[in-house]
Amino acid sequence: MAPTVVLGVGGGIAAYKACELLRLLTESGHDVRVVPTRSALTFVGAPTWAALSGHPVTSEVWDDVHDVPHVRIGREADLVVVAPATADLLAKAAHGLADDLLTNVLLTARCPVLMAPAMHTEMWLHPATQANVATLRSRGVVVLDPAVGRLTGADTGPGRLPEPGEIFAACRAALHRPDRPHDLAGRTVVVSAGGTREHLDPVRFLGNRSSGRQGYALATTALARGAAVTLVAANVGLPDPAGATMVRVVSAEELHKAMLEAAADADVVVMAAAVADFRPAAPQQSKIKKGAGEPSAIPLVRTPDVLAELAATRPRPGQVVVGFAAETGDADGDVLTHGRAKLAAKGCDLLVVNEVGADTGFERPDNAAVILGADGTEREVPNGPKEALAHVVWDLVADRLTS
Repeated sequence: MAPTVVLGVGGGIAAYKACELLRLLTESGHDVRVVPTRSALTFVGAPTWAALSGHPVTSEVWDDVHDVPHVRIGREADLVVVAPATADLLAKAAHGLADDLLTNVLLTARCPVLMAPAMHTEMWLHPATQANVATLRSRGVVVLDPAVGRLTGADTGPGRLPEPGEIFAACRAALHRPDRPHDLAGRTVVVSAGGTREHLDPVRFLGNRSSGRQGYALATTALARGAAVTLVAANVGLPDPAGATMVRVVSAEELHKAMLEAAADADVVVMAAAVADFRPAAPQQSKIKKGAGEPSAIPLVRTPDVLAELAATRPRPGQVVVGFAAETGDADGDVLTHGRAKLAAKGCDLLVVNEVGADTGFERPDNAAVILGADGTEREVPNGPKEALAHVVWDLVADRLTS
């Protein structure tokens, strides 16, 4: 049976983005009922919501009153998501006010509730809004942090609605574990993503094919599950996940320094970045030219083993360290043989082993892996969206944090 989702829409200019969220939910097999506020219908009309969802749309408790919609809709839902959640909606939800259909649904829902705020920066940062958000979170409501960016007019700052794909990832996280949709709440997570570049000269570098998609999927899903996330991104061209603290690096040495600094206060450290094993011993200060003076060989030196150092120097008791191993089979063994050897050598708690090749692993939206545990466990994850693999990783991490 398809999960039933109530999509509440607040009265903000970002309401138009909820149309894309609705499409993502319906196309992935969810049965979605849209419940807008009266002011939301000023921005996007009821016929649009009805056509996209396949259900009638109203903002009033008095429509179809014989079906008692203000109670039934919330009771029957597997998830209630509100996007955009205005300052007014957050305040009403925090104080239990119910003057329309959506606020009644929020009071009667016994399923996970997720709210994606969108408002001007001053409204988001106002102590009243921050207190309302804290109240909602203390009750188990998942309140996403807004994105930082362009708002209405020329204003820029925190308060922008997270992208529909990020809200969708948060919805999937809430539906994935309805008993504890916010199981990383209060936890601090550090994730590395992308691929390092080791410069030969000002133009050329040694690099790899990592796009950073898996690391970003880990960051986005951790945010959706309530964690405070620092994302150390090495040469990634993807949009910043809303709510993440971003640290940008280029080389393995820069990533090494950033990860050690961020790990000092982290409950979980995930090394998903593809880090170069070697760098040029003496990078040239000017472009290497053809002809006289061109090098016949380029001496290389080892870069720091970031994962092994993180696992060996854990600054916090109980810190969980997760590594990634992009492997290929060879004459010495298959992918898992190399993965098990790497797990033993690195000393991490979990190692995500995935086979890479011309059309596998890198630069793709999907991934397959086997997650090896230091306790001898092995969890196979079939090929699917990288967000799905990320959720399995966080399931295993959450279990270890709990125990």
